[in-house]
Amino acid sequence: MDISASPTIADGPVYTHRTVRLDSGLDLECGVHLAPLEIAYCTYGTLSPARDNAILVCHALTGDQYLAEQNPLTGKPGWWSRMVGPGLPIDTDRYFVVCSNVLGGCMGTTGPRSICPETGKAWDSEFPPITMHDIVAAQAKLIDHLGIDRLFAVIGGSMGGMQALTWAADFPDRVFAAMPIATSPFHSAQNIAFNEVSRQAIFADPDWHDGHYRDFDAIPARGLGVARMMAHITYLSEEALSRKFGRRVRHDAATAVPASSSPSLFGEMFEVESYLRHQGSTFVRRFDANSYLTITRAMDYFDLAAEHEGDLANPFRKSQTRFCVVSFSSDWLFPTSQSRLLVRALNRAGANVSFVEIESDRGHDAFLLEEPDFDRTIRGFITGAAEHAALLRGEH
Repeated sequence: MDISASPTIADGPVYTHRTVRLDSGLDLECGVHLAPLEIAYCTYGTLSPARDNAILVCHALTGDQYLAEQNPLTGKPGWWSRMVGPGLPIDTDRYFVVCSNVLGGCMGTTGPRSICPETGKAWDSEFPPITMHDIVAAQAKLIDHLGIDRLFAVIGGSMGGMQALTWAADFPDRVFAAMPIATSPFHSAQNIAFNEVSRQAIFADPDWHDGHYRDFDAIPARGLGVARMMAHITYLSEEALSRKFGRRVRHDAATAVPASSSPSLFGEMFEVESYLRHQGSTFVRRFDANSYLTITRAMDYFDLAAEHEGDLANPFRKSQTRFCVVSFSSDWLFPTSQSRLLVRALNRAGANVSFVEIESDRGHDAFLLEEPDFDRTIRGFITGAAEHAALLRGEH
């Protein structure tokens, strides 16, 4: 049942925010039965009478369900407002768009902040370990709740792309088209290493309290802020950092260095330092440390080939899903080489797949930024998939 609903008209498309409570719960891969299961989600546009125009957009690690409207915590536009809306590449005049907060999240879906039925207290760091398959299984329950048998498309970038691939692997008959963007079919050793450094920063914070920091009316803000700073560096390219900041030094009154003195060893001198500190401080106001730990670990576990006898083609054999794999030339977090590996596996599996590498110097975050070639790619893939679906229905 839906336990809350709020149809809203914002500066973007009309949307509805809801939270559904599923008392039947969810069986996790770790063996835990998680019940009840609550999923917070937003919808945009109108579901067609045939229920065949639904697009599921999956968010990245620190994203949420506020896809194309003002985020209530930050006051900023939704993370893909430039992509989702009337007349935009993901056109809400034509498609019913769904975006849910992932399992383990901190924006309304069951996660570490939720109450454990056995203890009557928040799960906190005792929340069970989850996988990308668990995250997608929870989304499938939401799609069932909405009465949708088959999704027209699943689209996502970064961790959202992992979800798109998992949907196509776990529910091949329920996904007509899939668009994994700036992602990989596995989390690399380098990315696991970055995540581990971030996690250790949280553990080292004196306000960590073994994950039960709310019992002490505290949050590990310093550690979580450093984790965000570390991650944010990986989202950008050297070219983007150099163009935006270079080696420029801040010259405001608070940080200016007197001409007669030596530079301060720990002063906030460089603009890039100020930028990263701002990213860290704003992040801790909207994200939960235990959710960060839970979700990064789910990403680390992700390896589709290892789960299918070491052959990445196996989960997609005989798949009828149409794929469009997108990478960005300067993305070193999820490099193009990993997208090509995925495309080769899809070709070996006999899948219908196209591949586009977008030239951009903006790094991994390019999928969130204004890139005209990327916009055209999404619009073109969705239009082509819709035309193919019409032909299959016998429409001309």
